[in-house]
Amino acid sequence: METFTLPQDGLLPNNPALPVIVYTGALRNHPERTEQLFNDNGWLNSWQNGVFSYHHYHSNAHEVLGVMSGTASLQLGGDAGRTLEVSAGDVLVLPAGTAHKLLHSSTGFRVAGAYPGGADYNTRLAEPDDLAAALQEIAEVPLPDSDPVYGKAGPLLEAWGAGG
Repeated sequence: METFTLPQDGLLPNNPALPVIVYTGALRNHPERTEQLFNDNGWLNSWQNGVFSYHHYHSNAHEVLGVMSGTASLQLGGDAGRTLEVSAGDVLVLPAGTAHKLLHSSTGFRVAGAYPGGADYNTRLAEPDDLAAALQEIAEVPLPDSDPVYGKAGPLLEAWGAGG
């Protein structure tokens, strides 16, 4: 497990309090079960697709992304953020406000995404007029009750100071 925080970049808020969590290869043996595992652990409102090729974030919900197939380079945190190389079985837990963008991917790249408790999510872009409202929304997002991969006893709960 790797954790890191991303600073605000002036247009993209990222999350001032919670780190991004990366579980490299956590679902390597059965990446096709990614979405079901998230659902079983209470991360719902799930979908399967790719990742948008422009910076975006969700100010009102945390998001988990699990790579089901293929490989990709994802940029987190804006232009000055971090680039991650991901492949089938990798899982990223993005706290509310974390900007993310697809840089490039292999043919067949597919992720499953989900949200704690099935939260409805917005999609915000790098708009200067949105930043203050987004920061307020981020501060109001509740901590999850479970880790999307490891459930009620997962390391996300400790890393984020969540109950569980």
